[in-house]
Amino acid sequence: MIKPWQLPANKLMMAQSVGEVVTQFLTYGSKDDPFVTAGGESLASVTVAYETYGELNNDQSNAILLFHALSGSQHAAGINEAVEGTDGRWTEEMYGGWWDSFIGPGRALDTNKYFVICANYLGGCYGSTGPTSTDPATGELYGSRFPRVTVHDIVRSQLPLLEALGIDKLHATMGTSMGGMMALTLAFHYPTRVTNVIPIATGLRAHGLQQMHNLEQIIAITRDPGFQEGNYYGSAGPVHGLALARMISHKTFFYADMIEERARLDIVQPEVDIPWYRVSSVLESYMLYQGQKFVKRFDANSYLRIIDAWQQFDLFQDAKAAGIDPLFAQCQKQKYLVFTIDSDCCFYPEYQEEICAELKKAQVSHMRLTVHSEKGHDSFLLEPNLYTPHLAYALSH
Repeated sequence: MIKPWQLPANKLMMAQSVGEVVTQFLTYGSKDDPFVTAGGESLASVTVAYETYGELNNDQSNAILLFHALSGSQHAAGINEAVEGTDGRWTEEMYGGWWDSFIGPGRALDTNKYFVICANYLGGCYGSTGPTSTDPATGELYGSRFPRVTVHDIVRSQLPLLEALGIDKLHATMGTSMGGMMALTLAFHYPTRVTNVIPIATGLRAHGLQQMHNLEQIIAITRDPGFQEGNYYGSAGPVHGLALARMISHKTFFYADMIEERARLDIVQPEVDIPWYRVSSVLESYMLYQGQKFVKRFDANSYLRIIDAWQQFDLFQDAKAAGIDPLFAQCQKQKYLVFTIDSDCCFYPEYQEEICAELKKAQVSHMRLTVHSEKGHDSFLLEPNLYTPHLAYALSH
């Protein structure tokens, strides 16, 4: 199969409308002015890896800050075949932007109109400061010593990027899955800095079933002998535990019948080393392959830090600590478009019902749209035609 990045230039522009892009980096902070996490730990220097698409207008009023999902990256659109400092994790799977079909001239996030920004998370492994970064105090990789971070920490770490770009107020913020938590957090904590808020397939807190699935993944990684208490750099690392974690999460990305259908369509041959068991179905092969593929492109310590931020997330607790009631009381000048996917087994539809109930309590302008799809949680990656008309309308009004 020909990959989009292997097409001739004229066809490439048709397949990837923003063409070739590069990751940029912003570094800020110092020993005297560190970034301090919610837990009180300090980072003397923070680097944010980011990409932009389109042009910022003269009054800086057309900026959209897009937040990626848990294992995503700053590379949301176009083709990017190499990112500095990723140490082999920038595999071929990463070359195409994860939301490419949504971003570009005439698309949902129209780059003829809007300036789109997407940044890798603090704690990530695609260029932003995280466990795979060098600690300037020791000259060694942070590894297991990297501070615990929250969703709010991740959002705060991107504010200096907006300031460096000269953006005081965003036209919109949006995010998918865990990225929706980031968008909601920015809107809640910094209500004067954004007009339109578009959370897609997400929630206001980590719900019980999510916490159980996340805990299973944490145990899978940390109980792998190769984890070595997080100090595995220079060795193979917890390859079996991280692969198992990905398999645990992957089963929530698609509606059950769709996983089986994809397995039949995408017949793969994973490396199999399971004592006492013989793989006997294409579904088993497919799930093993998903885990093994993920290990090549993601760092286990980063995965643990980001999934821990998800586990801690509870916007109700943030509101309670700030003495705000109802939750969105400060957000009455914002407008919300909330997306639900009816077959979502990761962020169930009732999680978005909860968002809208809180918006209603605070009399915040909002609309909720339900996407009817057989593809489950990952519909927002696979079916742009179901989202584009609504996104385009919301952004233009």
